[in-house]
Amino acid sequence: MQEHRYSFEIDASPEQIWSVMHTRPDHPDGFVGMGEYGPFVRKIEHGPVTIEILHEGDEHGAGLVRHCFFRVPKYLLSGGMAQSWEHVTDVVPNVSAKYYAIGKPLWSRAEGEHRLEALPDGRTRVHFMERYHVFNPVMRVLLEERVHRFISKDNDWYMKSAIERGIETMRAARGRAAAGG
Repeated sequence: MQEHRYSFEIDASPEQIWSVMHTRPDHPDGFVGMGEYGPFVRKIEHGPVTIEILHEGDEHGAGLVRHCFFRVPKYLLSGGMAQSWEHVTDVVPNVSAKYYAIGKPLWSRAEGEHRLEALPDGRTRVHFMERYHVFNPVMRVLLEERVHRFISKDNDWYMKSAIERGIETMRAARGRAAAGG
């Protein structure tokens, strides 16, 4: 089993970061598109990462189910893309959430967690942890560490940049609203 931990700081409060990561959009529940494996209610695209939200979960995101598409090494013979089905649990609003996932083409399971730590200067440290385990024992020995290192490298950058972009968008919208437009 592989484990990866990553932390970074954002110039925003835990509540602001939580709202970027977990707030459901203001739209009626209902399917807005058809994905490869069925209907989804919302789609998020960030570079080569696509997340189809299959079920929004409760008002805090507990129970959210997502189908994710992300880059993996081309030697896995999947066209350089993988996918996972993820379930968000153990949600503590403005503090932390966990997810459990099944992924392919290298059939695996993962569990991850993000935790928000308020800093005295008004910034927030975001902690991310993921454990990754390949089911097949031969593939585990041959590929697990290399593939997880590849995925984690991308995850670190995408998570931080997505939060930063979300905070910028939120602040710009608030600025427009305050200016009356």
